[in-house]
Amino acid sequence: MSETNSIFSSYEKDSKFYDEIFDEDGNVKKVYQTLFDLYSGHSSQDYARLNDKAKASFFNQGITFQVYNDNEAKEKIFPFDLFPRIIDPKEWEHIERGVLQRSKALNHFIWDIYHDKKIIKQGIVPLDLITSSANYLHQMIGVDPPGGIYNHISGTDLIKHSDGKYYVLEDNIRCPSGVSYVICNRTALKRALFGVFNHYNAHTVTDYAQNLLEMMETVKPRGVDEPNCVVITPGVYNSAYYEHSYLAKAMGVELVEGRDLFVENDFVYMQTIKGPERVDVIYRRIDDAFLDPLEFRPDSALGVPGLFSAYKKGNVCLVNAPGTGFADDKAVYTYMPEIIKYYLNEEPILNNVHTYHCSRPDELKYVLENVDKLVIKPVDEAGGYGISIGNKLTKEEIEKVKKTIQASPRKYIAQPIMSLSVHATYIEESESFESRHVDLRTFCLLGANKEFVLKGGLTRVALRKGNLIVNSSQGGGSKDTWVLKSKS
Repeated sequence: MSETNSIFSSYEKDSKFYDEIFDEDGNVKKVYQTLFDLYSGHSSQDYARLNDKAKASFFNQGITFQVYNDNEAKEKIFPFDLFPRIIDPKEWEHIERGVLQRSKALNHFIWDIYHDKKIIKQGIVPLDLITSSANYLHQMIGVDPPGGIYNHISGTDLIKHSDGKYYVLEDNIRCPSGVSYVICNRTALKRALFGVFNHYNAHTVTDYAQNLLEMMETVKPRGVDEPNCVVITPGVYNSAYYEHSYLAKAMGVELVEGRDLFVENDFVYMQTIKGPERVDVIYRRIDDAFLDPLEFRPDSALGVPGLFSAYKKGNVCLVNAPGTGFADDKAVYTYMPEIIKYYLNEEPILNNVHTYHCSRPDELKYVLENVDKLVIKPVDEAGGYGISIGNKLTKEEIEKVKKTIQASPRKYIAQPIMSLSVHATYIEESESFESRHVDLRTFCLLGANKEFVLKGGLTRVALRKGNLIVNSSQGGGSKDTWVLKSKS
């Protein structure tokens, strides 16, 4: 590598992975050159101080998340790396079109499954794949959500493989989280290194809350002129509570818990000091099972009795709709190319990763014989929990994984070990930049006659060397993501 500045001197390039910053000859890519020169102007001591300043910004803003392990929860400051990821306009246009395409196809798919089931009748997707999903809700059959939208908010996880192409790792359409960190990453970077923004013309990310509120207002119930929107949270002990409170404040709407709402005559009301106020649209950050103790889990203290009845009558809109989770089941993911072609009559814009269904005997046999070459994932988990990366396992661990799969094949899928791209990341222990694996979560909004993709996203970083799991719950951090404006 030609640059020998001290904070980049320990950077090691590995030809097995696509490097976001350096080309095959070890030279800085044109889009990063100005940024690289600016950062190279700092000594390791200067940069350590800037890094501490960014951490203080996160601490002072209360930007935290909770990690659950060994039956206890620990609250942590969200790790943030000051070196941003840059995506040029042409590359972003491809991502945005692909993300919108998937979101629209998934919405058609969910409507069809809960109504006519044409895609099943025509043999494209098997019925047992849907009905065996823990997230399929028979209570949603025949329900028409306001505006015809189910997955109002979609979080699509992308990686760039060693071939330089983007692949979708998974779709998240239950309660996708992380968008508040996108906005706070930008704020923290501006506070620490405001001058770098003078050299790049990047799209803003602070317009998300405005677009989220506008989208929610488009799916208001019939007969409502000015909808009253709220965000419902499980409470302060939830891992994403910071995000719930941030988005409610940014939209200028009330943040409520289940105990703040009640249902009367199939309408939802919020208790206030001025008396009851009708609620029309609820951005819910509560899982399906806890929404309504009269319809789902009777022991739920988080939901609102009678809420689902009000929803079925069309008197309130829930964002996202209940029962969307079967469509982001990792076993359904395999069928996304066919789902897109069936409903949109289009070829998929973004690539899928080849996936093996452990519920299929022939594919199960292959998986069991090749665990060491595969990533094993539970179909209904999130946050990186339950994932096994074959080439990181001992012989004993491989045998344990095999037994787990055999005990419940429908619960697992397997994929080849993808070579996530790498990005220069500041490592505190060495006080220098090293390569770390990254992915990208995009955020897409669908409303009645409204669509929006946030021009940015959550670039997640696997901070542990060689680790491929980027989730914050598994020790990952994040970067600001700059989508550059077109020069034309």
